[in-house]
Amino acid sequence: MTSQSELALGLGALAVLIAVVAAVLARSRRGLARQNRALAASLKSAEALAQSADQRRQAADRDRQAAESRADDAAARAAEFQDEVRHLHSVRLPALALHLISSHHPVPGLRHESLAGSTEEELVDSVIDLVTGVVLKERRRVDAAARAALRGTSQDSQALSYRLQTEIEALQNEFSAPRRLTERLLATDHLNEQNLRLIQRTAIVCGAWPGHVRKNTYLVELVQGASSRLRGFERVKINSRLGASNLGIVGRAAEPVAVACAELMANALEHSRDDLAVEVSLIQTGNGSVCITVDDAGKGMTSEALGRGVRLVSGEQREVMLTELGDPPSQGFAAIGRLVADYGFHVSIDNPSPYGGVRAVVSVPPNLLTSIDEEAEPPSAMAPLPVVAPQVAQRPAPTPAVQADPGTPAPAPTAAGAAPELPQRRRRAATATPAPSTATSTPRALDPERERNIWAAFQEGHTSGRNETDPEGEQ
Repeated sequence: MTSQSELALGLGALAVLIAVVAAVLARSRRGLARQNRALAASLKSAEALAQSADQRRQAADRDRQAAESRADDAAARAAEFQDEVRHLHSVRLPALALHLISSHHPVPGLRHESLAGSTEEELVDSVIDLVTGVVLKERRRVDAAARAALRGTSQDSQALSYRLQTEIEALQNEFSAPRRLTERLLATDHLNEQNLRLIQRTAIVCGAWPGHVRKNTYLVELVQGASSRLRGFERVKINSRLGASNLGIVGRAAEPVAVACAELMANALEHSRDDLAVEVSLIQTGNGSVCITVDDAGKGMTSEALGRGVRLVSGEQREVMLTELGDPPSQGFAAIGRLVADYGFHVSIDNPSPYGGVRAVVSVPPNLLTSIDEEAEPPSAMAPLPVVAPQVAQRPAPTPAVQADPGTPAPAPTAAGAAPELPQRRRRAATATPAPSTATSTPRALDPERERNIWAAFQEGHTSGRNETDPEGEQ
């Protein structure tokens, strides 16, 4: 019994021990599991930290590489900008200075196209704009001063030329002057006319008025008088197709239109051969205007010269800088444009002539035209004088022919059989024989050869009579 009891007690104690050990083992397993989980969590956290550190390191590497790339780009861009500034200084600004003088000189663009649209380009453009504004402002100031000086000088010279013309006219009226001296005086008068035209042109370009006031003037006389200011005037052939013989131009516009016609005829004479004529036609249009057409047989104008000429004669740019007129300055078109802007007529040069050269047209609007009373109004100061002994001596050279269309009456101031050799601006003497009215005379074209013979006969008679009373003869 004792043995069984002890055995049972031992088994019970063993069971208890086993239970205790099992409980301890279970607790240990739970603790170990917790430790394992904690360790796993720690490992994961460590891995995450390691991964984050690696990512930060990679990001830092990328940032460093990006910074290095930006630094390289900035250095390259700075080098490009420095090169662009050198290009601006050495190439573009000198080209800009030439371009401001003459637009056919191009201004180069950016040297580095990669700077297009960038802040650097804006900076370069701002420098160009600033230099352009400063240069133009200074050029206008200098040009205004130059024009003022030329204007004053030209007006003084113009006044002296008019005084010289008066003195020459007085000498021509000396009846006792030898024939050779008279011819030299006529030649001197014509040279003075040419010089006066050049001075007048310069004065007009510089802002002065034409310097001469006229009465209402017959259109044909105006054109004929304008041609008398030119060297080679004998090549100018004037053909009038005006329907009315008393059609004239108002006094305030007479000299400006005469200047424009003279410059266009001078240009035509200069750009055509000496053996070629310059055809001048006058016609009244349906709208009441009068067109004065100048046709030459020269080589025409280049497209560049034509564009520049059209811009100048249009009158749109009233003030033209002297530096824009070339070297030496071509002032004819600029003077015409100034007069067009001031007086309201129109000039075109953009059509070819039927002879291969240039056709220039002066269009005089109706508000600048007038009808002259042929009986009440004497011929204008622009009109040439008839040869009436012993009136003003006339030039021995032939006058530009004025060809009248069949059925078109000639201008009233022209005396029958008494046309001048060279149209002159003269005041008619108080005793001068008046020109017969076209209402009772038959109109005809002027005959330069016949008029020259009339004048030569008068001179020979005058010289012969003088020699009979002057034993020394001509001096």
